[in-house]
Amino acid sequence: MDPATELHWIYNMLLSAYGPQHWWPGDTSFEVMVGAILTQNTTWRNVERAIQALVAADHLNPTALASANPETLGAWLRPVGYFNVKTKRLQNFCRWYLAQGQEEGLAKIPTMELRRELLAVNGIGPETADDILLYACNRSVFVIDAYTRRLLARFMLARGNESYEMLRAFFEAALASDAAIYNEYHALIVRHAKEVCYKRQPACESCALEAHCLKFIM
Repeated sequence: MDPATELHWIYNMLLSAYGPQHWWPGDTSFEVMVGAILTQNTTWRNVERAIQALVAADHLNPTALASANPETLGAWLRPVGYFNVKTKRLQNFCRWYLAQGQEEGLAKIPTMELRRELLAVNGIGPETADDILLYACNRSVFVIDAYTRRLLARFMLARGNESYEMLRAFFEAALASDAAIYNEYHALIVRHAKEVCYKRQPACESCALEAHCLKFIM
């Protein structure tokens, strides 16, 4: 199969195996944005604990977070690790978000322009920006993470030295420009990587993709 056909085959097989994922977890688009920032270098369970602390303190809104005392906010974010750094990143983002006019303001900005503006916010990298664009703003931008790289390597669709932007462009060129498909595909990759396609000793006997996987252990 050519690479584009193989990407479609992987998507269809994962969707058949796991069904729709209804991802990303969050009650509001702003909560999804906060989660995207806090999940850097930690587990989602830890993010949930931090978000629960923000809710309990009535601070899960951009105005309260932007003006919060950094030490107090850091204490609420302690479960996610690097809480002093993440306090700065979250407050930087909230101040930018307020200045843009919040959700209504972002909706007026074209996708690639919005992506450039997000990347200009201190502490927001490509993966976090694309998480926000796809899952909070419903924009057609594919998210590349370690799980995606692992899957591509095992199918020899990537060698491991490609840049983030190269892999994002690869997915977006192969798939229809559809935020719903991008959302579902990335969520399926995450689930498959966590449940079957482990970094070490993958459970190949349980893999829906085994027929075409080349079993490169990456």
